[in-house]
Amino acid sequence: MGTRKDSVDKLVIFLAKRDGIDKLVKTFQYVSKLAHWQLQKHNYSSMAERAKNWEVSSGLSRKAFRTGRFLTGFNTVRRNQEPNWTLQTLAVLANSGEMVYFFFDHLLWLARIGVLNTHLARKMSFISAFGEAFGYIFFIISDLINIRKGIRMEKQLKWEIEEMNSVCESVVVEEKRKKLSNVKSQRIMQLMAISANVADLCIAIADIEPNPFCNHTLTLGISGLVSAWAGWYRNWPS
Repeated sequence: MGTRKDSVDKLVIFLAKRDGIDKLVKTFQYVSKLAHWQLQKHNYSSMAERAKNWEVSSGLSRKAFRTGRFLTGFNTVRRNQEPNWTLQTLAVLANSGEMVYFFFDHLLWLARIGVLNTHLARKMSFISAFGEAFGYIFFIISDLINIRKGIRMEKQLKWEIEEMNSVCESVVVEEKRKKLSNVKSQRIMQLMAISANVADLCIAIADIEPNPFCNHTLTLGISGLVSAWAGWYRNWPS
């Protein structure tokens, strides 16, 4: 009973976050995209149209819900306190690309709903996708560097624990084990971030440079769900 209550509490906390709602609606968006593809293949035109409407409305609602999101990247750049200049530079480049992505994504939404000239939609979509791809490349590089640092730290901590087991108090060893556990947990989060960013990069490439692989419905659908579910994992309350 307690486990079920905890799960419900965590779901409420998750859905109270803007990112939590975004990942839920993103799941709807890409499940409906795959559903539309399958239904269309089997000539269920009426149901396929409903699935397409669900996909479009989910995509537009996500854009509306993320209004002002580009300011998050600006705030991250402003408060950037990464420990070395390489990570600082990567953080600035990554968040700058994300700012461009979200800013022009807002304009794309306005063009799609007819507030701006609808002919601007294609141009806004290209600029938004280009900023998205640019940012994700540097996010991925940054996470790979942090994973490499984490592996080195893990090796160091394991060696220290082995050395201390015979000569140090159990409290000191326990602290080292907690640090080791934190390093492993951070690596899982970084791997989830890389998975999401690679998936979103694939979606962005499909918009920048259309090609048979990235633009295939199955590729886009799976990429969208990988990104959404990796985001679920990262934002789910611990």
